[in-house]
Amino acid sequence: MPYIKGMTLAPDPRSFLYRDTLDPDTARRLTAAALARADDGELFLQYKRSEAFGFDDGRLKTASYDTHSGFGLRAVSGEMTAFAHANEMSEAAIRRAAETMALIDPSGAAPAAPPQGTNRHLYTAADPLDLVPFADKVNLCQTIDAAARARDPRVVQVSVGLSGTWNVVEIVRADGFLATDVRPLVRLNVSVVVEQNGRRESGNFGMGGRYLYDRLMAPETWNRAIDEALAQALVNLDAVAAPAGEMTVLLGPGWPGVLLHEAIGHGLEGDFNRKGTSAFSGRIGERVAAPGVTVVDDGSIQDRRGSLSIDDEGTPTAETILIEDGILKGYMQDRLNARLMGVAPTGNGRRESFAHAPMPRMTNTFMKAGRDDPAELLSRVKSGIFAKSFGGGQVDIVSGKFVFSCTEAYRIENGRLGAPIKGATLIGDGPTVLTKVAGIGDDFALDEGIGMCGKGGQSVPAGVGQPTLLVNGLTVGGTAV
Repeated sequence: MPYIKGMTLAPDPRSFLYRDTLDPDTARRLTAAALARADDGELFLQYKRSEAFGFDDGRLKTASYDTHSGFGLRAVSGEMTAFAHANEMSEAAIRRAAETMALIDPSGAAPAAPPQGTNRHLYTAADPLDLVPFADKVNLCQTIDAAARARDPRVVQVSVGLSGTWNVVEIVRADGFLATDVRPLVRLNVSVVVEQNGRRESGNFGMGGRYLYDRLMAPETWNRAIDEALAQALVNLDAVAAPAGEMTVLLGPGWPGVLLHEAIGHGLEGDFNRKGTSAFSGRIGERVAAPGVTVVDDGSIQDRRGSLSIDDEGTPTAETILIEDGILKGYMQDRLNARLMGVAPTGNGRRESFAHAPMPRMTNTFMKAGRDDPAELLSRVKSGIFAKSFGGGQVDIVSGKFVFSCTEAYRIENGRLGAPIKGATLIGDGPTVLTKVAGIGDDFALDEGIGMCGKGGQSVPAGVGQPTLLVNGLTVGGTAV
């Protein structure tokens, strides 16, 4: 759609970026001048609107709406980066930011080639916030609350969270490259607290992705969220103290892939490996995992929470093979680290917002399916635990050492699921766990779309996944010996 300064001929997401004193031609001209001394870099423009609803104890407790916009201007020369940002979308503000770019020393290298262009769109450009009236969103929360309380007399508290964002970004480069992406994101969370004989337990379930609210508002969708959260809470009512010690662990499919994400995913990002601080640094071509273990990062999956049509540098996302049949094949790369390591960028240059410089980040990171029957994997375990779902955890990004708490887990005795357990934590380090994988199920699943990933003070949406995994000799911290 053509753009005319001062007006738009039709509703156009770019009109939220170019207004007041800024237009596309001016943005290109300013970027070319600001980055004349640099090897690489870009002007990153962003407009974002977001909303969130919190429904608790039968009432709407919180409702928020926010918009913000701005730009980030980055110049790269060798290993040096100059970065400036502002929330004022104007020619004057970009000129002031360009003064910082002028401080960078030219490396003498030829300018980096622009990203490959693409017309691929992995999600709708529609704005989820505008398509559903405020009252309908509140009514959805109220309906879920009432339905959850009606499910079981032991339900004493219900919390519902509903949120959505609409994000318009544009990457402008000095070489004339231009790329725009319009990114929706929605999420629904249901939490249920049950009480029986004076004991209270909770269960949680969430889902979301890069689509519109209509998927979440379908009765079959939110009813499943209630059922899953309630089932987890009721299971925990009967949970006994978790065992402790080194034992065999069976990890469920889907969301338990968050352990993989945290424990080894960050260690496979390009910056840590370029600097030699990762446990995987300099090990391309070496065996780093058990045979059959294949781990990929793929930001090109339709509608997924961690997916991007292009990353925040304009590079199209794709499937990046990190580990194949146990052999380390590559790392996730942004443009800077890829250039310094002599490889191609992989579409993993991400930033939280215009106020942050991009860095190598995961999108949807998961282990691919194997050939084992999950029931057969269970039958192999004489004594251990089955970890179906995880809550919070702590991870040392460099070493991969982790501690994760289980929100739903069971004893395994003689190849059969036993009593549910409470208070179980998994302790270990990612690189070692990869070598202890003894079975890989054929039941691969991605998570439901709730993940957030933190790194360097920045948070971005991310996806995880895996099949059922059998791991020998994982340390379990529990409440009983």
